[in-house]
Amino acid sequence: MSKSTITKTVFFNATRETVWAYLTEKDKLGMWFHPPQKDLAEGETYELMRTYDDGTEKKVCWGTVLEMNRPEKMVWTFTVSPLNGSLTTVTWILEEILCGTRLTLKHEGIEAAAGEAAMGMLTALDAGWDEHFDNWRKAIV
Repeated sequence: MSKSTITKTVFFNATRETVWAYLTEKDKLGMWFHPPQKDLAEGETYELMRTYDDGTEKKVCWGTVLEMNRPEKMVWTFTVSPLNGSLTTVTWILEEILCGTRLTLKHEGIEAAAGEAAMGMLTALDAGWDEHFDNWRKAIV
């Protein structure tokens, strides 16, 4: 694993199936992250959208779902506008623990995708994931 891999672990008082739904279903994913135009599916591209105050929508991140092993693991390619189309990889691992779920995110390839801007992208994405996970904790209650 690269030293520039972002790794986050979050605990939810919810089943893996529930957490999986919030990770893959259009309406639930949009509650904590950015809503896609459709449910995520293996082998298909996705676009996550942001709606602005004036009602316009803009694609903020996109990629392809490479692997789905419900409800244990999902792997995406992932990019945002500042990466100019260079792809990173996000791996989601869902583990059943006690009466809930431990979710681990590994976001890799940022350094290679961002080049000299890697540190700025790492800090922005690291903070962004924290913000989105906070939103997820509130949404899944």
